[in-house]
Amino acid sequence: MILDRYLVRQFMPIFLVAAGMFMFLLSLIDLFANLVRYLNNEVPFLQIMRINLFYLPKSFSYALPISLLFAAAYTLGDLYARNELTSIFSAGIPFRRFSMPLVVIGIVASVFSFFFDDIVVIPTLRVKNELTRHYLHQQPIESNTDIVIKTRNGQLVYSVDYYDYVNRILNNVVIIEQDDMGQLIYQIRAQRAVWNDDHWEFVNPVIYSWEEGILRQKPFTQTDTYTEHPDIFRRHAVRPEELSVMQGRLLVADLMAAGLPYLEAQADYYHRYSYATTSLIVMILSISMGGRFKKNILLMSLLASLSAAVVFYVMEMISMMMARLGYIPTLIGAWFPVFVFISIGLLLLRGAKT
Repeated sequence: MILDRYLVRQFMPIFLVAAGMFMFLLSLIDLFANLVRYLNNEVPFLQIMRINLFYLPKSFSYALPISLLFAAAYTLGDLYARNELTSIFSAGIPFRRFSMPLVVIGIVASVFSFFFDDIVVIPTLRVKNELTRHYLHQQPIESNTDIVIKTRNGQLVYSVDYYDYVNRILNNVVIIEQDDMGQLIYQIRAQRAVWNDDHWEFVNPVIYSWEEGILRQKPFTQTDTYTEHPDIFRRHAVRPEELSVMQGRLLVADLMAAGLPYLEAQADYYHRYSYATTSLIVMILSISMGGRFKKNILLMSLLASLSAAVVFYVMEMISMMMARLGYIPTLIGAWFPVFVFISIGLLLLRGAKT
């Protein structure tokens, strides 16, 4: 339809300019947030620019929803100020039908955002974080203390005072095996357990088992039965934001199987899907706000876009924090702001000019 193409032609230049502007601002914010540390560590200028270059895809991911919101609100407001929307309404074309290309753009942008984050943003963000840690001399902490891990469907429990990631050593380790009813079969205590290719070898181990209602100490024979991989003892070795959707799902499954805290990783996994719908949400909001501004369209559209974005991200931050802490289910924490803003957009759309 001619009007569809006309609306898209009016929308796209504004969107591209807005996306470039917001990307630039987000890159500057990240740069100035780390500038003092860059200078203190004498990071070369070219390396700083290289780090910022790898942050650009993430900046675009953040800028995409707010750019769509601003471009759509400004485009519709500008059409109304020039009385073009009035002419369209007089021709008997409903506002919902006229704005349908923007909804299609929002759907396409949501699908694009999901795959763009998974294929482009995650790898580049991982490289950016690695470069930042390297030049700022920040090494990730991959050892851990006070670890309790359940494996083999909860029948085997590891309790470790300290895990040395570099040397792959479990210090002061206790292993408890239970039967299907949760009854103790035996307990192993050892000063250390050292990873040997494909199994753990114990240093000065002692085994206790129930015999005729009495807990007796028995000689322990080294065995290759204990094959739990060292990576499951690395609580902080993996950053969920640096994992793809597939890897995030596997991380949640591994944490649940190991008896480790998994709510944060699960909330981040659900958030991957809910965040992708942001582009569609902002399009619904922008259509509902379209035509409400007759004067100072640029300023009012920008203020409305920033205000809606701030409220959405604050609500999202609060709901995600509550989900990570276990106050609300992780699925609700990820999707609650989405449903709230879709409802608000549809309510505003009912009162939009037509």
